[in-house]
Amino acid sequence: MESCNFGEHLMLDGYGGDPVKLNDRDLVMCALVDMPHKLGMKRLSDPIIKEAPDNNIKDPGGWSGVVIIAESHISVHTFPKRKFVSVDVYTCRNGLDRKFIKNYFKKIFKLDDIEENFVKRGTRYPDKNLC
Repeated sequence: MESCNFGEHLMLDGYGGDPVKLNDRDLVMCALVDMPHKLGMKRLSDPIIKEAPDNNIKDPGGWSGVVIIAESHISVHTFPKRKFVSVDVYTCRNGLDRKFIKNYFKKIFKLDDIEENFVKRGTRYPDKNLC
């Protein structure tokens, strides 16, 4: 049976960010409200953001947020004491504007550098219902 690509998963790791911005709950909320709109995607819920405490291992705490979109989800995890942020944009659409997304997060968190990982998801996704 023929198949098509299900979607795309962009994973960004940002380094050297502004610790004040990375510790700004409202800025994380704004990104999770704004990004789906900017990408032409539909939010299915309001974002959920929780303060993540220091786990006394390698995670010094920060903010973790996610928004469920019709096309999948977007998540942001900040680590202000490490000047680090981890962002996932996962969508069933193809053709993500990766440059735009990278520049958006680089600007709002004042990142020095971004590591990008990109995966095509569901490369054997059936193009027809199987039952």
